[in-house]
Amino acid sequence: MSLVAALLTRNKWRDVALDLQKNTAKAQMLGYSLCAMRVQTQHDSVLRSSTEKTAGALPPGTLQRTLAIIMGGGAGTRLFPLTKDRAKPAVPLGGKYRIVDISISNCLNSGLRSIYVLTQFNSMSLHRHIQASYKFDNFSRSFIDILAAQQTPAGSQWYQGTADAVRQNMRYFLERPYDYYLILSGDQLYRMDFRALLHQHIRLGADITLATKPVARHQVFEFGIMRSGVDRRITGFVEKPSDEASVQEMKMSRELLQAVGSDEDDELFQASMGIYVFNRRVLIESLENQLVDFGKHIIPASIKDRHVSAFIFKGYWEDIGTIRAFYKANLDLTDLVPEYSFFEPDSPIYTHPRFLPGSKINGATLRQAIISDGCIISDAHLERTLLGIRSVIQSGATIRNSIVMGADYFELGQTDSSQPSMGIGKNCVIDRAIIDKNARIGDGVVITPGGKSANLDADNYFIRDGIVVIPKNAIIPAGFWI
Repeated sequence: MSLVAALLTRNKWRDVALDLQKNTAKAQMLGYSLCAMRVQTQHDSVLRSSTEKTAGALPPGTLQRTLAIIMGGGAGTRLFPLTKDRAKPAVPLGGKYRIVDISISNCLNSGLRSIYVLTQFNSMSLHRHIQASYKFDNFSRSFIDILAAQQTPAGSQWYQGTADAVRQNMRYFLERPYDYYLILSGDQLYRMDFRALLHQHIRLGADITLATKPVARHQVFEFGIMRSGVDRRITGFVEKPSDEASVQEMKMSRELLQAVGSDEDDELFQASMGIYVFNRRVLIESLENQLVDFGKHIIPASIKDRHVSAFIFKGYWEDIGTIRAFYKANLDLTDLVPEYSFFEPDSPIYTHPRFLPGSKINGATLRQAIISDGCIISDAHLERTLLGIRSVIQSGATIRNSIVMGADYFELGQTDSSQPSMGIGKNCVIDRAIIDKNARIGDGVVITPGGKSANLDADNYFIRDGIVVIPKNAIIPAGFWI
């Protein structure tokens, strides 16, 4: 199937899915939920088939000669207070996963089994999760290892940026004869077969290949924008362009739009996804300087004298580095047919197997809700809500447009009568909120951003981008109104 045909087929299934979503009540009455799931599965199968054919047959041993490096060391200040006590890649996602599971699972599903995760900030929970989740047998050379920032004879400073983090660990990356280095971000939600990326990199004879995502004009100020021809060779780069002249200059040409299966009249721009493939020698030479960041420094400098290629990715991709983006990406999962789905048997997202009991629901009303393992819900009303593992929701609670991350452990009996039980108390009303793990919300609490500043710091809660965030281990006393 050609790429154009695949995209047309995808649009066909997407139209069907949208029609179903607009008629959710009727679909539920007629039992069409299963049909919607089939639509999603067939849509994903079309994309997967197209990707596999595009990837082609890689040269023998390519995957074994490729090292994946996942950046997990950022402070994640834009995700505060979710990153108050944990690294950004360790933030819970989708009820039972962590953000870092996306990048690692994409590697595993692409056949890549040599993976380093670079960590630095609040890294304990991330280390614990990776060590508990990803284990290989003793009879292979597969590994997922953690490289924390450390003092060495060569230097004692923290990672100053993505390029500096790789530079400080080059002695480990060069220990084995890897030919290709795949550098990934640890805070994105997407599903990509990296074999297609490697195939284009090798086929075009590129020194560096970076993944780009077509975006509309109103989004260009958020990204580094690339310009390339139909041959995919990048000839220009602008970091978050603002003036009209530079924006117009970076627009994808009609020929390139046609080549990737988009409408020739679309106004699209190639945004860098922060995903790079380097040849071994090129990576070494690119880091023989003091430049600290790939996106801001290494890539723009390399465009001048190296073959830098763009791998144009048209699937779902979301940078979930802000509270607003994180909130939206999670709640979008509750849609009848979400743009990103965890229901993909051929490309599963792996995480820590916890062996929790099935969730127990006693007379609750649920609409567009995701319920993770080990939850107990008693006569509550949930609408467009995501519940994380071990969530406890008591009777009379109403939760809308919210994320409840659950708990790290079951609370077996009340240990302190002076504070609420872990979970959501009786007769609470929660709207447009993120409740972090182990939070104790007393009876009759009301949590809503209505009538408040879009950004606010208080003693036991925060408001970011119009969303109330209750931090991990917070205690909200009974009757409190936020």
